[in-house]
Amino acid sequence: MPEDGSGAPGLDVIESTLTDGYAEVLTLEAERTRIERRLGEVARDAGGEENLREFARLAGSLEAADGELESLRSLLRNLQARRRLVRSARA
Repeated sequence: MPEDGSGAPGLDVIESTLTDGYAEVLTLEAERTRIERRLGEVARDAGGEENLREFARLAGSLEAADGELESLRSLLRNLQARRRLVRSARA
């Protein structure tokens, strides 16, 4: 995505993208909470190979969600900075 010139997104596109990004963060955080809750349940049930497999699967899902959240938050921070630049250029 170009940062300036005719191909650069306008403020309304940037703000819409930020809104969509924040919504995705909320969705990922809800999923992360669900995974953590389920991990606690599996840990309390302790026992059997099936529980170990589910625990490992859930731990992997939690790690993946954390990675997605970190990446998305980084992108949103960059986009917020871009929005500030666009706003200041308009002033």
